[in-house]
Amino acid sequence: MRPLTSAELAVENQRTWLVEEERKARESRGEQGLMENWLRLTRSRIAKDIKAGRGDVYRGFALVCRLFMTAMDKRAAGDRRLWDDLLQYAQRVVEQNPPCR
Repeated sequence: MRPLTSAELAVENQRTWLVEEERKARESRGEQGLMENWLRLTRSRIAKDIKAGRGDVYRGFALVCRLFMTAMDKRAAGDRRLWDDLLQYAQRVVEQNPPCR
């Protein structure tokens, strides 16, 4: 096995940092801490995307938030299908795509 390049090492270090931050957030404040950690990281990434000229990140984040709220509303009204489908899909996506930045 060859040694990692500097770019590969940077990605691996970032992945390790993200996993460690997630662990610390969960340990300190439970699921709420985990959620707050990902919101903070997402907000930071959105700001970087905006500076890089990728303004469509606003629309994407707004749509994801709207989808999440719709799923919560339907669940509260007694229809769990969208909520369950959303969580299953999200779980599959994050399992197949470990954090890299």
